[in-house]
Amino acid sequence: MRVFPPISTALPAVPGADDPLTLRRSERVARMVSDLRLGLPVVLIGDPAPALIYPVETLSPERFAALGAGGELVLTARRAEALRHRPHEGEVALVPVPAGARLDWVQALADPSRRMPANAALPQAPQHQPTILHRAAIRLVKTAELLPAALVVTGPDVIDTALRHGLGILAADEVLDQVLLPRDPRPVSDARVPMLAARNGRLHVFRAPDGGPEHYAVEVGTPDRDKPVLVRLHSACFTGDVLGSLKCDCGPQLQAALRAMEANGTGVLLYLNQEGRGIGLANKMRAYSLQDQGLDTVEANHRLGFEDDERDFRTGAALLRQMGIGRVRLMTNNPAKIARLDSEGIEVVERVELKVGRGPENTRYLDTKARKSGHLLA
Repeated sequence: MRVFPPISTALPAVPGADDPLTLRRSERVARMVSDLRLGLPVVLIGDPAPALIYPVETLSPERFAALGAGGELVLTARRAEALRHRPHEGEVALVPVPAGARLDWVQALADPSRRMPANAALPQAPQHQPTILHRAAIRLVKTAELLPAALVVTGPDVIDTALRHGLGILAADEVLDQVLLPRDPRPVSDARVPMLAARNGRLHVFRAPDGGPEHYAVEVGTPDRDKPVLVRLHSACFTGDVLGSLKCDCGPQLQAALRAMEANGTGVLLYLNQEGRGIGLANKMRAYSLQDQGLDTVEANHRLGFEDDERDFRTGAALLRQMGIGRVRLMTNNPAKIARLDSEGIEVVERVELKVGRGPENTRYLDTKARKSGHLLA
């Protein structure tokens, strides 16, 4: 049985909290997310030992070769089910990485677009259960908008390796707490923006202090904060909003909402940067490719290892609070948005339906939203 050195004696002294250059927990996690997107490992401290966390999607052949044998692949339970790998109870599953495994084998387990190498068998699940360290690893790669898979490597020299190469180090429970916190973006700037759909418009830009994506609010007219405000929570859709994609109804919904606010005289459209139901544009295109093979929207997300919807509508509630809006007439077909705003203290006094953009290219998509996600489209 290997004995790992005490963490307290391995880590360098940390500057005091009164040092202005001391990194906050949110800043350290933001750096870790950025490193993972670059293909760099980070270190999580947790049970049974500190571990190097490698992002499967961006891991280079050179870094994989330097790992040597061993390690575990952490997948979501959704991805494990798609592989017919019996997962443990909970949101993650572990796959031992056998000696001599190749990077293309590891990446094929994470990415359904890749072919498994010939004669590559899937090992049985390890006897031990996933820990908070494994859950934190998955949450980190999801936050980085990468495929939800990470390679976890333990060993007696993990901390020394991290210190020698300047890798990010943080306790797994701190990472998990941070990435699950609600975002609280703050106003940065605003200016008048006349639009074709609403000429009396003003665009507000909000930025999260943790380095996350910016979010926007389009204010039409000057809504009376003492009365319920006509509001739309619109998640970013590059393909629909910008390219005019016919695979969804996002572009027509965006324009229809702005026209309705112009006709009403006032309104606020929140534009949340949560592309592809929160999985990012690259993963959304992977899901589109799976849909071209016959899967519906939900099935494609599950095949990739994501949940039906990874968005966090708490961000929308935070923006409304920043704008002094507490009561809304919500333009939506999605009951989950109503429930989340209500739970966050934003009173939804009326649901205003928004049924536009149905056509032959997106009928199955809309029917799936109604049947599997509860959208009110009948």
